[in-house]
Amino acid sequence: MKLKALALSIAMVASVCAANAQTAKGGNDVFVGVGAGISSVMVPEFSTPSFYANIMVGKYITPVWGVRAVIGGPFQTVDSKVIASNFPESFCKNKVFGELNADVLVNFSNIGDIDLAKFDVYAFVGPTLNFASAGSKFSDVQNAFQMLVEEDNTFKVRAGATVGLGLAYNITNSFALGVEGRYGVTPSIFGDADDYRKAEGTTRFALTGVWTIGGKNGKAARAYKAAKKYGYFSQDEVDALIADALEKNPKIVEKPVEKIVEKIVEKGGNYAPAATAVFFEINKANLTLKDKARIKLYADAIKAGSKDAVYEVAGYADKATGSAATNQRLSQKRADVVYDALVAEGVNPSQLVKAANGGVGSMFFDNTTLSRTAIIRVK
Repeated sequence: MKLKALALSIAMVASVCAANAQTAKGGNDVFVGVGAGISSVMVPEFSTPSFYANIMVGKYITPVWGVRAVIGGPFQTVDSKVIASNFPESFCKNKVFGELNADVLVNFSNIGDIDLAKFDVYAFVGPTLNFASAGSKFSDVQNAFQMLVEEDNTFKVRAGATVGLGLAYNITNSFALGVEGRYGVTPSIFGDADDYRKAEGTTRFALTGVWTIGGKNGKAARAYKAAKKYGYFSQDEVDALIADALEKNPKIVEKPVEKIVEKIVEKGGNYAPAATAVFFEINKANLTLKDKARIKLYADAIKAGSKDAVYEVAGYADKATGSAATNQRLSQKRADVVYDALVAEGVNPSQLVKAANGGVGSMFFDNTTLSRTAIIRVK
């Protein structure tokens, strides 16, 4: 159930930093894109490059894994030295073809603790089909001196596989520019006249532009959805958090989020809120309206959380002022007043325990006045 606590924390902190918060919430990580570059047949070295272009559509199923379809083409060129001598050189240049790639993607930028902010580094692999004329075929009439081939314009589909790497820079939460390299192996589109007719390698390099419909979700917005699903926040509460930082990048805060997660304790399949503190004036144990508002919010979180969680209300005093006995009594009063306020807000007393810790040294920022406090936390 730690995943629920993670979803709660990331939604609370990371979602407020979405580059475009309103669209990030509604996005579904479906993307479309185009690319343009060059393609070169490997026989086995690079052949003269041809123009290459593609269009793509896909979806990230998780922040790490995705799928897409890519339609590419339209030209391939193979250097004539690997083509049968009885074929004209024009046969080798800019032959029209099309291809369909089905890719499985893995986005390294969203794995674990990796935080590359604006960049996406990804790999892809999958089957491919290319579509072109057969190109050439062995002639029915052969001689003893050379293998004779003849032109064949029948339509042919060839199957193979491709693999590649990509790097993209997210200009906005919806649009990214990048570069991709793809290497694939299929039977040659030039047919039997090609020395590499059965398995010919082809490389493609393309500059790409990709638009994510509704904006990228990534880890932050997926956590938002999980938090909403499990009822951790109301719509108004989430919107209020998001409104604090519309122009920040969601990935920037993903590492600090994990530290916040450590403060969230799972009990009985639900979550328990992190610690909070109420501060007092010297020799005082009374609550201001601001203190009561803070306690009310914390009480609401306790009531919405695990019914098995137990919270300690611990009172403290500043040992730099007053005697030990006075500070002990004062810390008890501070614990009592916060305890009573929580109960008054509807918290079950069975979930609360009190502790009076007397006078202590500096607890926060080397400032002894901040030791005049009562702290509520999961026991």
